[in-house]
Amino acid sequence: MNNNEYFSSINDVSKQLDVPAHTLRYWEKQFPVAIRPTTGAGGRRYYRAETVDRLVVIKDLLYKHGMTIAGVKKLIRDGNLPARAGDAMDQFGERPRDVGHGATPRDAGTDTARRVDIERAIALLDQALSTLNG
Repeated sequence: MNNNEYFSSINDVSKQLDVPAHTLRYWEKQFPVAIRPTTGAGGRRYYRAETVDRLVVIKDLLYKHGMTIAGVKKLIRDGNLPARAGDAMDQFGERPRDVGHGATPRDAGTDTARRVDIERAIALLDQALSTLNG
C-alpha cells in the first residue's frame, strides 16, 4: 500500500456520489468483490480512490443505464465491469442490456406487456366493481 494513498470516509463518498451512506453499505454487501472499504478505528469505513471509481460506475449502471443489481453482479463476476463511468456508455450505449435477466434489455417489449397488464387490471377492477355493486 502506498503511504500517500488517499482514503475517503463513507460520508465523503456519500456526498460525492449523492447517494445515502446506507446505500453504500448495501452495495458493499451486494458487490463484496468490487467494493471492499478499509475499516479504521471504531469500524469506520474508508474507501480507496479505485473503490470510489467502481462505486461511480456501479451507480451509473444502476441509475443512469437501468441495470439491475443482478446485472451488475454478473458483470463483476464475468470481469466485465467498466473501469470508468464513461466506459459504461461506450460498452452499453444509452440503455445497456440487462445481463442479469437473460441478456435482454430491461424495457424490451414492455409496451405490449404493459398494455396487456393494464387491460387485465381494468378487467379485474370492473369485475370487483360489479361484485361490490352486486
